Amino acid sequence: MPSSRWQPTPLIRATIVLHVLALVAVIAEPAQWRWALGAVVVNHLLIAAIGLWPRSHWLGPNWTRLPAAAMARNEIALTIDDGPDPLVTPQVLDVLDRYAAQATFFCIGEKAAHYPDLCREIVGRGHAVENHSQHHRHHFSLMGTRRLTRELQAAQETLTTITGQRPLFFRAPAGLRNPFLDPVLARLGLRLASWSTRGFDTRIGDAGRVKDKLLRGLRAGAILLVHDGNAARTPDGHPVILDVLPAMLESAATAGLRFVTLRHALS
Repeated sequence: MPSSRWQPTPLIRATIVLHVLALVAVIAEPAQWRWALGAVVVNHLLIAAIGLWPRSHWLGPNWTRLPAAAMARNEIALTIDDGPDPLVTPQVLDVLDRYAAQATFFCIGEKAAHYPDLCREIVGRGHAVENHSQHHRHHFSLMGTRRLTRELQAAQETLTTITGQRPLFFRAPAGLRNPFLDPVLARLGLRLASWSTRGFDTRIGDAGRVKDKLLRGLRAGAILLVHDGNAARTPDGHPVILDVLPAMLESAATAGLRFVTLRHALS
């Protein structure tokens, strides 16, 4: 996808104006520097707090549900993060096959390079592989423009080379981000996607609790989040996602919902 022109959100525009006004105020009245600094600090704290809210639209466009046309078609999206995992992902693919459900796998470039055949199998079975960064750094939201660009571009090149399919979507590690991410996404032609409902299945080993959380959000247009990589285990050592998927897919079928990839929902 070609790059698009970055359009700052009203919050980012206001932030730019605030910084200019603060600078002008300090130049005109040096004694007022404390007020100017205080306003800038409060603004930075607000932006940092918003960056900790994965489903926020204040820092830029963000898919938290499918477009209206997809909702009207009773479509729903299953997104699967942090893979590919050589033990869990093949079993997830088998479950999806049994229910004829499509899913979007947000893969980490570094892991994809270790298991390229598995990534190709994901695409070969009718699913989509999208960008979840090259290394999945815990400090991703603290990176500047240059490091963000390198991280996303590396994953783009890795995943495109392996699958032959250039990612159209990006999901930030843990969903956390900062104001520098949106212009990078625009330059790389990527859309940010978060979710409408998540099961916290990297932390909760109780499959029943995870399933209940996901089923509460099971409706047309929803974007559900589960994990094949870093998946929590049940008390008997079974990956939670494998216990949750069948019930979720059956419930969706009963409700007349059809699982599609995010890129399919674009059409």
